[in-house]
Amino acid sequence: MSEKQTYTIDATGQTPGRLATQIAVLLRGKQKPDFVPYKEGEDEVIVENASKMRFTGRKLKQKTYYHHTGYLGGLKEKKLEKLFEESPAEVLKIAVYGMLPKNKLRSRQIKRLKIKA
Repeated sequence: MSEKQTYTIDATGQTPGRLATQIAVLLRGKQKPDFVPYKEGEDEVIVENASKMRFTGRKLKQKTYYHHTGYLGGLKEKKLEKLFEESPAEVLKIAVYGMLPKNKLRSRQIKRLKIKA
């Protein structure tokens, strides 16, 4: 097995989507020669300067994130601009979370992502 590694990525000037794809590959361990899809990689990813990411087009005004509270009529929505202002790390985390495989490994893999605003 390969050794555990820590990758540090600078998010300055990068778009969240392209950055999230790089992070998802590293969290899964796909860059390693002994990669198998059913095993969790052990590498950590640290992202710095998440508040300096850039957005293309009119995404800040138009993109909306939704979540449901579980109660009747509990659908909540929040614009990207407001979410990014409150927590830039959360915007990146949501993007990475959506790019990881939808199985039992996903929650363990996302825990190895550390984001510094």
